[in-house]
This record gives sequence, C-alpha cells and structure tokens, in this order.
Amino acid sequence: MNSVKNKLYRIIFGTDTKMGRLFDIILLWAILLSITIVIFESLKSLRTEYTAFFVYSEWAFTILFTIEYFTRIWISPKPSKYIFSALGIVDLLSIIPTYISLILTGTHFLIVIRAVRLLRVFRIFKLNYFMSQGEHIILALKASFRKIGVFMFAILNIVVIIGAIMYVVEGEANGFDSIPRSIYWAIVTITTVGYGDISPQTPLGQFISSIIMIVGYAIIAIPTGIVSAEIAKHNYKREEKECENCGSELNSKNIFCPNCGKKLTQNNY
Repeated sequence: MNSVKNKLYRIIFGTDTKMGRLFDIILLWAILLSITIVIFESLKSLRTEYTAFFVYSEWAFTILFTIEYFTRIWISPKPSKYIFSALGIVDLLSIIPTYISLILTGTHFLIVIRAVRLLRVFRIFKLNYFMSQGEHIILALKASFRKIGVFMFAILNIVVIIGAIMYVVEGEANGFDSIPRSIYWAIVTITTVGYGDISPQTPLGQFISSIIMIVGYAIIAIPTGIVSAEIAKHNYKREEKECENCGSELNSKNIFCPNCGKKLTQNNY
C-alpha cells in the first residue's frame, strides 16, 4: 500500500516524471474545460437549450475533482499540511459550490474559482522565476498590511464626515436622503468612480465635491506608494548577502568579497 501511495504521490504532486507532468497537463485542460462550460452556461439561450448537458458536465467535473482532492489527502505524508495550504484550500473551494447548489440555487457558478488552480502551470513548466516574483509581491503586501490598514481607517473617517456634511448641505430634495446614502456618494466620488446616480445640485455642494475629486487622485496613489516602497525594500534586501568568510555585506554583482578577497560561492546568494 505504501508503494502505491508513493507512486501516486510522485505522479500527483511531482512534475519530475513523465506521468506526473502528463497528469498535471490533463488536470489543467480539465479545469479550463470546466470553467468554459460554466461561462457558457451563464448564457440564458444556451442554458435553456442544453440544460441536461450543462448539469451532467458540471457534476462529472465536480466528482472528478472531488476524487482528486481526497486522493491528494490520502497520499499526502502530512494530510493537514495539504488541507490547510493555499492550494489545498483552493482545491476544496473549487468543488464546494456544486454541492451547495443543491440547497442554494445558482451558487454553482462560483466554481469559476477553479481558475486559480491554473497557477499550477508555473510549477508544471518549471517557471520558478515567476513563482518567486509572485511570492515577492505577497511578502510586500503582507509588510504593507498595517500601513494600509491605518490608511483605510483614516479614509473611512473622512467619508463618514463628508457624507454627513453633504447630507446637511444638499438634503433629501437633491437625493441625499440619508447619511448612509451620502457616505456611499462620498466613497464613489473620492475613488473617482463617479456613477452619477447622485450628484450635488447646490453651488456649495458642487464646490465640496470638486475638492473631494481632486483629493481623490492623491488618496488613490498612497496605497500604491506604500506597496511600491515595500517591494523596493525587499529587492534591496534580496541583493544584500553576507560573505561566508568575514560576514561582510555583498550584492549579486560581487564575484570576490570586497573585504577579504575570498571567491564567492553559490551559497552566498
């Protein structure tokens, strides 16, 4: 039994064998096909004419991915590690909507989350560089989380205050019939979306909205700047390494240590 599990593990989790690579490629095509079918099912004309095809196809793919999911758990040396990993959670979420649709009609369309599983293409074709760049961005986002959190809290306070002001200035006669609705207008305006379903009619209200729109451009740039600074910081840290011999700081361009002259090995980077 252990030998069977080991063979299956190399095929399903690995890409270093011909069978493992073939399995992942077939899996990717199955994911693409299942997503395509769901997209076409959302077209009312097709859904009405080919109802049976869509239902059978959806359940066939769901059962296939369910078997795959539980097989991964069975062959994993540490099942909990796979279950609670990012890919494990996505694998589970990609099959749950179909089962939930038995209770809540229409939720099966959420299986388009299977598109996230296509990220496996980086692993299959050994595109490790792109994966490392993705991890780099995730680290920068995590490092920016607190700063962005404080920023968002400040923006929340601003839109509440602006909403209250516009409720007083414009009033119910101009569409600002409540503070929550005025806050909604403030959010739409400050993000420069501007749906136009509510608009100020008084000169003072228009003046306030003009200021908010101008300020909105600056506000949008702040989160981008925070994340960009973290990405630059991580790039700088990645370039800085230490010499194994004397501990001096190095960068990726060094061939010899500038302090002790020792020839650098791959372990330094």
